[in-house]
Amino acid sequence: MKRVRPLSLIVIFVLFAALLIACGGGGEEPTTEVTIEPAATVAQAEPTQAPEPTAEPVAEPTAEPTASGPTAMSTFQDAIQATIQIEAEGSFMDPEFGMQLNTAGRGSGFIIDPSGIAVTNNHVVTGSAFLQVFVQGQDEPLNARVLGVSECSDLAVIDIEGEGYPFLDWNTAPVSLGTEVYALGYPLGDPEPSLTRGVISKEEADGETSWASVDQVLEHDATINPGNSGGPLVTADGKVVGVNYAGASDVSQYFAINAADARTIVEQLRGGVDMETIGINGEAVITADGDTGIWVASVASGSPADRVGVEAGDIITKLEGLVLSLDGTMADYCDILRSREATDPMAIEVLRFATQEVLEGQLNGPELEQSFSFAQAVEVAEEPAAGGDTGGDTGGTTYTEFVGIYDDSNAVYVEVPVEWVEVDGSNWLDEDDGTVLGSQLIAAPNINEFSTTFTTPGVQILAGAYFGDITMGELVDFFDFSTDCTLEGRFDYEDPIYTGVYDLYSDCAGEGSVIIVLGAEPAARNYSVIVLVQAVTDADLDAMDHILNTFNIVGTLPGQ
Repeated sequence: MKRVRPLSLIVIFVLFAALLIACGGGGEEPTTEVTIEPAATVAQAEPTQAPEPTAEPVAEPTAEPTASGPTAMSTFQDAIQATIQIEAEGSFMDPEFGMQLNTAGRGSGFIIDPSGIAVTNNHVVTGSAFLQVFVQGQDEPLNARVLGVSECSDLAVIDIEGEGYPFLDWNTAPVSLGTEVYALGYPLGDPEPSLTRGVISKEEADGETSWASVDQVLEHDATINPGNSGGPLVTADGKVVGVNYAGASDVSQYFAINAADARTIVEQLRGGVDMETIGINGEAVITADGDTGIWVASVASGSPADRVGVEAGDIITKLEGLVLSLDGTMADYCDILRSREATDPMAIEVLRFATQEVLEGQLNGPELEQSFSFAQAVEVAEEPAAGGDTGGDTGGTTYTEFVGIYDDSNAVYVEVPVEWVEVDGSNWLDEDDGTVLGSQLIAAPNINEFSTTFTTPGVQILAGAYFGDITMGELVDFFDFSTDCTLEGRFDYEDPIYTGVYDLYSDCAGEGSVIIVLGAEPAARNYSVIVLVQAVTDADLDAMDHILNTFNIVGTLPGQ
């Protein structure tokens, strides 16, 4: 037997923290389902989630503006006339359910100028294809466009078509503990507006969350629910004291961005200037294995993130070399944005979660490219044999279609070329007593030829927790091809999830074939994996990268 099959470990793919973005949704469904739970929950806050679209609101028309024009609302009862419901439709990548195409989520907002200038949250509107706004007194929804956004302050300004609208003024008086306040908005997608009453319970609450980074916010007990995001918190005389953006209903704590901070930012946003943003609708996450970053639910077209190649479903793991979201918040990410101009180049590293590719590039600079490629790492004196027998009609052409396969226990997943038609997913057994040690998955055009020759491509994966404290180097040592191949060297391997080593062999048995033997483990070190790939043609080298970017643990490994 050419293949030694007695040891192995495989990558465990992370289960991601719950994405709490109010507009929910979207992107192509990832190859594997991701289970979500809250990433580092900020004790006082959880973003209001936008519900599914509901029927259009029906409201009695307001009185026509007087000849002198509209005036600011002067009581909390009147203020509801300037409070709007916003429906943002688009495609959003949900970490649990995958791409949600043509999804409509609803949030709230409020008009601050009779010309239709309105304020809401960034997470309500960013990345949507279009906005529709429901205004009191209008029978039909109105179109609106985004003027400016701030990811870190979770604020956005939009412009509603038309003019002559009722509007709200900002509160300019100091807000103190016990001030009576009223929360206005459209919770849970209800077409009828709601009003709840409470008091300011804390003047300077911590505003660091997984979807925004505000130093201090107002805490109050006027109940808000999903859909209240972006709605106003007003005083008895209808003045805006804050912009509601988060709530923790289980402890009756609700939070609003203080008007004293918001209005300065809003003035810049309404002028068409984005602040503290790269153009994403994102949230900080911490994976089950302790890896961290910013999950991207959607990307605004033409933004710096879009231009560099960031896609919905990506996780931004590093910015300017700094590992992001170590504490489960946006704090570090936003500190970097606040320390630079919007046009400054910034190094960015992305984990493309669907394929597990690690990409590097530069915001306002070079586009994202794969940062590690086994195909590029294969720099050997002799190229792979161009006409090697692959057991099929693959030759040296590029594989154009891949198919996902599982082992018999549905624990190991990988994508291989459709031409690799033979699959063996039987358990990995101890050769002496038949004990189940873990999972095994082999795929090739012809498994027997893959296992006994150097002229047929294929992949073999062994995964389990059997190895205990064995090092990755010791594990890779069990697969020794130095008798038949040239060992080019042993190299360190690291990506955002796994660390280990790999051996690179070339010109096996004089056939020009290349073999990669990778031993790796996640940060938790509760699994180990060996991935062995044999490449006979240039096409196989390209396939090698796809294989090593898609293999995953998706179920319980046998033998544990």
